[in-house]
Order: sequence, then structure tokens, then C-alpha cells
Amino acid sequence: MADKAGTEQQHLTLHSHLRAVVTSKKHTELCNSVIPSLIDGISEIAKALRGSQKVSLAGSANAFGDDQLNVDVLAEDIIRDAIAKCPSVATASSEEDPVERPAGRHERNSRDGPEEQYTVAFDPLDGSSIIAPNWAVGTIIGIWEGSTALQQPPAAKQVAAILGVFGPRAVAVVAVRVPGYEGVCFEVGLSEDGKNWDAEILRPSIRFAKPPFKSRYFAPANLRAAAEDEGYKALVMHFIQNKYTLRYSGGLVPDVVHALVKGHGIYISPVTDKSKAKLRRLFELCPLALIVECAGGLAIDPADGSNILDRQLEDVNERAGLVCGTKEDVNYVKESLCLAT
Repeated sequence: MADKAGTEQQHLTLHSHLRAVVTSKKHTELCNSVIPSLIDGISEIAKALRGSQKVSLAGSANAFGDDQLNVDVLAEDIIRDAIAKCPSVATASSEEDPVERPAGRHERNSRDGPEEQYTVAFDPLDGSSIIAPNWAVGTIIGIWEGSTALQQPPAAKQVAAILGVFGPRAVAVVAVRVPGYEGVCFEVGLSEDGKNWDAEILRPSIRFAKPPFKSRYFAPANLRAAAEDEGYKALVMHFIQNKYTLRYSGGLVPDVVHALVKGHGIYISPVTDKSKAKLRRLFELCPLALIVECAGGLAIDPADGSNILDRQLEDVNERAGLVCGTKEDVNYVKESLCLAT
């Protein structure tokens, strides 16, 4: 009986873990409403994907001109519904609808003075190009303080990020970093019944390992660029010659999460003369950068070596490349490509 009681006592839930790791009194709605609602939404996407046996074009395109799949539209609607349940979320924007629009169904009450207010920016289903062969895909969400993410310092104003991972299992990686407190990163298992308030915390703390590393991994996106860019080609050869293990699926979320789970990894999405930046800063790069930093890693722009979260956003359509992962490897990439410091 004692062993059973001890096991139950050690069982961490999303509710109890958020209360333990985020003690700021100014962010209670973030932990009690916003993050749990969005994780419920991610759980609903996982359930919907398992029931969507046919993946097809929806006959529409998003504002960036990308063709939409039926599952893109489905995931967008689910996250929008989850956001609408949160009174403290003032606006939301997505890769499918890149305009910061009023988000909720609730009237805000300011009688008691200033209250929490957030904007949510998300990519509802990242990895559409690999979903047809049934590879792992994901959802990317960034949560910002205030009613807009534009013209704000990302390192200070983006206070949380969530990656939903849809593979053999459905899990979410969550990072929270509010002003005045250390950032935290953890993994939660998603419940199939949609009741994630008591969902189990699988990893209470996700951190990149310290050297020496038992195993080393690299994920070179757009490998074709190595045929036209000598710097990228030399970088890829460096990883091969130093016996790094290749782990690249073509899905941004599962490839980055692989590095987080293994405790080591370097992800590179280069920018060359012929391969322009593709990743959108608001909907993909900023949330990923927060998660990587909260796990003790680095995330930089390969064009100039600057940290992803150091430059504020002026427009929702801003794009950049990405180098992220273990600090030692990110710094090596930065130096080898002669990036500015």
C-alpha cells in the first residue's frame, strides 16, 4: 500500500506541474486557462487526425498562397475554438489566417484594473507535405503578453510556447518564461478523452545535455542547397566526418523535438543565394526558439547569426532561416559560416 501511495503521490499532472513551476501571480490565467485550453485543442487535433483517413486539397489557399489541405482547415478551426474559450486572449493570428483578429466570445471587464491579456500566434498543422505518407507532424503555438506580437521584444513578450507532436503517440512540449523567472520546458502526454487538466507530465524538465555527448545528431533541412553552397556543403561534411547520426524527417516539429528528447541535436534550415528563407518568424521560429532556449539551447538566424528572439517583428510575413539545438553545435555552425557575432 505504501508503494502504491508513493507512486500516486509522484504522479505529476499538467495542473499541479504548472502551479509548481510558474509561481508568478501575474500569470494565473496563462496557467489556469490559456495553456490548458490550447493543449486540449492539440489533443482534439490528434483525435481528428486519427479519424481523417483521406488527406486532400481543401480547394482553398491561405493568405501566403499555399494550398490548404482538409486537415489544415480542420486543425485551424480546432485551435480557434480553443482560443475562444479563454477570456484573457484578446487576439489571435495563424499561418492560415495571418491577421491579428479579436479572439474570444467574452466581454472584458476592467473594473478591477489591468488584467492579463494575451495574443496567440500559431501554425495549426506544420508538416503538411509529409502527412500523406503518415509521418509525424505537429502544431506550433506562441503566446505573447498584450494584444499584439508586432513591434514587441520577443524575448520578453513571448511568455509561452507549445509544440504538439502527432506521431505514434500524441504529446506536447511546453515552455514558459515569464518576466523575472527562469524559463521551464516540459513534456505532457495528451489524453484521448480530451481531459488534459490531469494529463500526465512525461518529462518534468527537458534540458539539452552537457558535453561530452554519448550520441550526436544532426538534421540538415533543404539538403539540396549543399549542391550550390560550398559553406553548407562543408558543414554537412563536418557532421558526417565526425560521425553525427542523421535524424531528419522533413517535419520541423518532430525534428526539433527529437533533439530535445535525446538531449542533443542540431537543426539547420539554411539561407543561400538560391534558397531563400521559408520559415515564418511569428508562427514558427519564435515559438521554437523559446522552447529551445528554455531547454538550455540556442536558436539563431543563419543569415546574420543573431538570436531569433533578439529582433522584434514588424510584419506577420517576416521569414528567416533557422539553426537551433545544442549550444556547442549552434556556435560551431555560426563560426563556420562566418556569421556576425
